[in-house]
Amino acid sequence: MTATAARVGRFYTAARRHPWVLGKVADWKIPLGPYTPAQIAVAVGGGFLLIKTMGWWSWMGPIPLIAWALAIWAVRRPKIGGRAPMQAAVGWVLLSRQPRGGRIGGRAARDRAPQPLLGGFTLEGEPTSRPAAQAPPSRAARPPAPRPAAGHPSVLRRTQQAAPAVAAGPVSGVQQLLALAHQQGGGAR
Repeated sequence: MTATAARVGRFYTAARRHPWVLGKVADWKIPLGPYTPAQIAVAVGGGFLLIKTMGWWSWMGPIPLIAWALAIWAVRRPKIGGRAPMQAAVGWVLLSRQPRGGRIGGRAARDRAPQPLLGGFTLEGEPTSRPAAQAPPSRAARPPAPRPAAGHPSVLRRTQQAAPAVAAGPVSGVQQLLALAHQQGGGAR
């Protein structure tokens, strides 16, 4: 076999396209069969209808029986939208049972009931009156920090003087209430 030989793939779908038929019952072969489900339904339904209405059509002779046989023959390979009549009927029934909004995960898709969105917010700003002892130091009061020269060993050993720590005042409303309670004598016991 050479490297340039083409590969050939074959597939057979005729068996899948062949309709379901009934041709034998046990060892007995049905005359003029096999029959499709549509033919069986027309034969059973039409036969029942002919028997129940025999008084209405008996004066016509064999014409209704011939029409019944022709109807059985006519539905041997019918297609409704490219589908067999039973499959089309099942499709219509399933479509009629579907919820209007469709399905999500097998359950009917429905919109959730509207709910009011409630919420609130609090604006907290910096307090307007602050004692001078609690005022944060301004940037202009601090001396600028020296910038170290890159790679110089004496700069790496030099320590910076830290600015004195100033306690910041209460920021939130809860902190202000706690500070007020502490000032009025309700401090830690």
